Amino acid sequence: MLKKNLKLHVKLGDKVTIIAGKNKGLTGDIIRMLPKKQQVVVKGINTKTKHTKPRQKSEVGKLVVFEAPIDCSNVKLGQIEN
Repeated sequence: MLKKNLKLHVKLGDKVTIIAGKNKGLTGDIIRMLPKKQQVVVKGINTKTKHTKPRQKSEVGKLVVFEAPIDCSNVKLGQIEN
């Protein structure tokens, strides 16, 4: 059962530091939030590669690189810049 009042400890545009996982110690800005799943997407962190097939004969296949969401418990608020 999902909670109705979903609140995260970080906000969109905040600079955060990754505290767990393979990207531990890296910093970046939050570009998207998924409050129902308790996840955030951080710019340049947790990049994944997706192979796409050509849809038509004139197209070619390509690799699409995108940032995947990570759990909000694995990030902490970074330094505030003045």
